[in-house]
Amino acid sequence: MVPQEFFVRERVRRLIESRRFQQAITVVILFNAATLGVETSPEAVARFGTELHVADHAALYVFVAEILAKAYVYGWRFLRDAWNVYDALIIGFSFLPTAGGLSVLRALRVLRALRLISVVPSLRRVVSALLTAIPGMTSIVVLLGLVLYVAAVMGTKLYGAAAPEYFGDLPTSLYTLFQVMTGDGWSDINRQLMETHPWSWVYFVVFVLVCTFVVLNLFIAVVVSAMEEEAREERPAQAELAALREEIRSLRESLRERVPS
Repeated sequence: MVPQEFFVRERVRRLIESRRFQQAITVVILFNAATLGVETSPEAVARFGTELHVADHAALYVFVAEILAKAYVYGWRFLRDAWNVYDALIIGFSFLPTAGGLSVLRALRVLRALRLISVVPSLRRVVSALLTAIPGMTSIVVLLGLVLYVAAVMGTKLYGAAAPEYFGDLPTSLYTLFQVMTGDGWSDINRQLMETHPWSWVYFVVFVLVCTFVVLNLFIAVVVSAMEEEAREERPAQAELAALREEIRSLRESLRERVPS
């Protein structure tokens, strides 16, 4: 005879894996993130402080119930899923002491909004692709650092005397070139240098072309490639999961036929 706990566990599993349950959790996460944002307004806290406190704790209890339900259903397999561990850590931050010198830890409650990453499949794929792309990015980071270093040394020697606030020494030049690489006000720096060095635009144009349109685009290429690889690996996994669920459903129906009513 099949133990009753099997059917209870199966019902809970179907509940937490259902689309409506995931949508409900998503709504709670968004609602909790909104209330945490409202708490940054002193006027709103003075007027609705009690309601915001109740809403925050209600959302926390929902998250705790979800984590406990998953742990009950999956048992030790709960810890094998990195996303489950991620959710448990995020919720665990909410229980850190917030009195006395640790009151700054209350700000960590907003980390609950990051649970959207584990709830929304498309966000999970993006994060997984980023993590997968990290080894490929290492070489690009080294290349970018080498380009920055060479350009900073050249800029310090060429323009250190004319614009010491931008190229006075190597650290200052590195910071300036990082600003140029992001596209923040590089034309203003260039125009100031062109007053004494008319051909300085060549230096900046070459640097921007190499860093922004070549090296940084390599990052995008690596991430896109990793996302495509993640999608290719996910398709057979989804098909296998669908077949497994169908097999479980058939097994459950056969068990129900054998269990006397």
